[in-house]
Amino acid sequence: MNYLVRALKGDEWAALKELRLAALADPVARMAFASTYEKEAPQPDAFWQERAAQGEAGVTQKTFVAEPVGEEPDVPQSLAGMAIVLIEQDQRQTHLVGVYIRPEHRGSGLAQQLFQTALDWSWELPAFPVERVRLWVHEDNARARAFYAGFGFTQTGNTMAYPNQPDQTEYELALRRP
Repeated sequence: MNYLVRALKGDEWAALKELRLAALADPVARMAFASTYEKEAPQPDAFWQERAAQGEAGVTQKTFVAEPVGEEPDVPQSLAGMAIVLIEQDQRQTHLVGVYIRPEHRGSGLAQQLFQTALDWSWELPAFPVERVRLWVHEDNARARAFYAGFGFTQTGNTMAYPNQPDQTEYELALRRP
């Protein structure tokens, strides 16, 4: 399957909401998120509209999504995945969050394509030269740690309690500008 990886449009808030809630409900992926389905599902449409607008604007964050293409062009497809880049200008870095691929699209190479798009956008950010890209990964998420290592991310030594279960740990990983 082929995918189009692109920036989210502000008017796609309903698709973003559906994808985000699917991620938070996914028994495998939900450990990668600092929020929960129970916290976000009751949010009003205005919450999702604002989130999509911010994700499109690229001032404080940029949201990238992936959609399947070429299979059945006249049939609307659900978004297959997403990655969000938070801009941390004061630290001259970006922070990757919300990386998610639907189960039926895993193993297709989409995660690499989506992640590379987010990294490329970070390195090309016109507001300031990004010195590093960082992210947090749960202690039990060995698959994600291996995936990030493949891009050159390494542990910084910083840790924090996992927001949803404070007795668990998250590790900060970072990639310096090439």
